[in-house]
Amino acid sequence: MNRRLLSALAVSPLFMSLSGCGYFDSRAAHKAQVTMIGMTSYDLQACAGIPSATKQLNDTTQIFTYTGTQPQLSYGGSTLIPIGDIVTTIQNLGGGGGTSCTAVIRLDHDRVSDVHYTGNNDEIIGTDGICSIITRGCARQPEGTMKRSTGSLLFGPVSAFHPPTTPNQTSTATYSQQSGTVILNTEEKSKKPAIIPNSSY
Repeated sequence: MNRRLLSALAVSPLFMSLSGCGYFDSRAAHKAQVTMIGMTSYDLQACAGIPSATKQLNDTTQIFTYTGTQPQLSYGGSTLIPIGDIVTTIQNLGGGGGTSCTAVIRLDHDRVSDVHYTGNNDEIIGTDGICSIITRGCARQPEGTMKRSTGSLLFGPVSAFHPPTTPNQTSTATYSQQSGTVILNTEEKSKKPAIIPNSSY
């Protein structure tokens, strides 16, 4: 994208409205749910920091939990939202967005296998926008084990309004030590029974 187009876009009312209301934050948070898959735990901690909590689920799988907060902001007036090629005006938005996010990241064999967000984390436009504060370090300075990013600021395979599809998990990533069972993903369900009993019985 050339500099003139970037300059024009940066001062346009649409760009300013979207950036002020969370559209780009939401896209950034959802893009991280794609690009962070496959990262090593070392690279994850190098760019996102030390997790606030960890949980070992089984011999190969663990959960890293990250939390982030930001002050609540208020917005008023009208806001423009791009939906495909149509621009819709929402009049008189009131109140503010969310203020906190918890990112729950599953690692299997020391690689990120999925990223989930929870909490009061929506901004005025889009979903999970607050969560971009957790993944921002990885987005700004990508680590070697991250996937390459695709798409532009406004368009691409990632939406601001819903998270990407969660990738299928391996049986080791879904093994429960307490029950001694494997929770199979959709692809495996068509080939095997839903639950594999512990062979120690």
